[in-house]
Amino acid sequence: MSVQRTLQKYMDDWKRISHFDFCLLQEDNSILVTTCDRRLPAESKLEEFRNSTALCLSNATCCLYKITEKNEQLLLIVWGSEDSVSTIGELAVCQIESILESYAEKNDKNAFMQKLLLGDYTDVEAFNRARKLHISSSARRAVFLVETRQSKDEHALATIKNIFSARTHDFITSIDNRGIIVVRELTAAETYDDLENIAHMLVDMLGTEAMTQAWVAYSNTANDLKDLSNAYKEARTALEIGKIFYAERNVFGYRTLGIGRLLYQLPVSICEMFIQEIFGDESLDSIDGETLAIIRTFFENNLNLSETSRQLYVHRNTLVYRFEKIQKRFGLDLRTFEDAMTFKLAMLVSRYLRYQNRT
Repeated sequence: MSVQRTLQKYMDDWKRISHFDFCLLQEDNSILVTTCDRRLPAESKLEEFRNSTALCLSNATCCLYKITEKNEQLLLIVWGSEDSVSTIGELAVCQIESILESYAEKNDKNAFMQKLLLGDYTDVEAFNRARKLHISSSARRAVFLVETRQSKDEHALATIKNIFSARTHDFITSIDNRGIIVVRELTAAETYDDLENIAHMLVDMLGTEAMTQAWVAYSNTANDLKDLSNAYKEARTALEIGKIFYAERNVFGYRTLGIGRLLYQLPVSICEMFIQEIFGDESLDSIDGETLAIIRTFFENNLNLSETSRQLYVHRNTLVYRFEKIQKRFGLDLRTFEDAMTFKLAMLVSRYLRYQNRT
């Protein structure tokens, strides 16, 4: 809930209880929130009060109060002539200052976490700033990175905030248009299996609540604030590698990236040399889609021809014929482990090269 909506809710409650009207003016005397459409005091009177040393001004119809928020001076107007107006107004000022301070601290914490994830603090600066903001520097945490099809997805952001609304020590923020970041504080009992479950839960919830497809990557655990910047890089890397090499999945843990992590670190020139060695002047794209689908299913079934035939409703001899065509074309018999592994690597490397060409 925004600070403006929060103030409006409180003011409506104050009016219902006290039967007085309230109005909060910004520095340019425009209305921030109000409970009525009463005529405001003259601009000259408001400016005269702002320039005076007085913190409160009373007349026959209303009371005016100064409220300082950072470098901006707000004015509270309470309409009424009863003796209790002054007391009600002072209580309202205290409550408004408390609300503004709470939101300012929340914004400061968010800005701190953004800069921390980007590595903009030294260890000493991060520790001192965290202590001022009452953020534990030694809590165990993990970073989740959530990406949806739509950049700046406000519906997805609202859904994630609602999921973690009861967890006051978690942070939900974003650094750019590339995703939503969740910095989750972990208990001593939570394991990597729990992180995997949380990631799947986020994908499912965003699919049902926000009606959007999502990809979620998560880092290794960070045992200190200074480790969070590296954890964010891990989550970013996991998401990138996962979307390149494991397109059929939606959840990617940094510690479970498998062979994709190795291929991602290879120079492009080495990858191109490998593809040239396997496909010659052709490429993976030269193989028709139906044959590629058969090969993928064959790999998923651990090179089992009978099971592949059953799943695809294709006669076993048809599969053999397809594989023999691949063997004649590229010299690889996919029914043998070594050649199947070589072809699987070629498929992954081809994905990586396509990604590099797009970027």
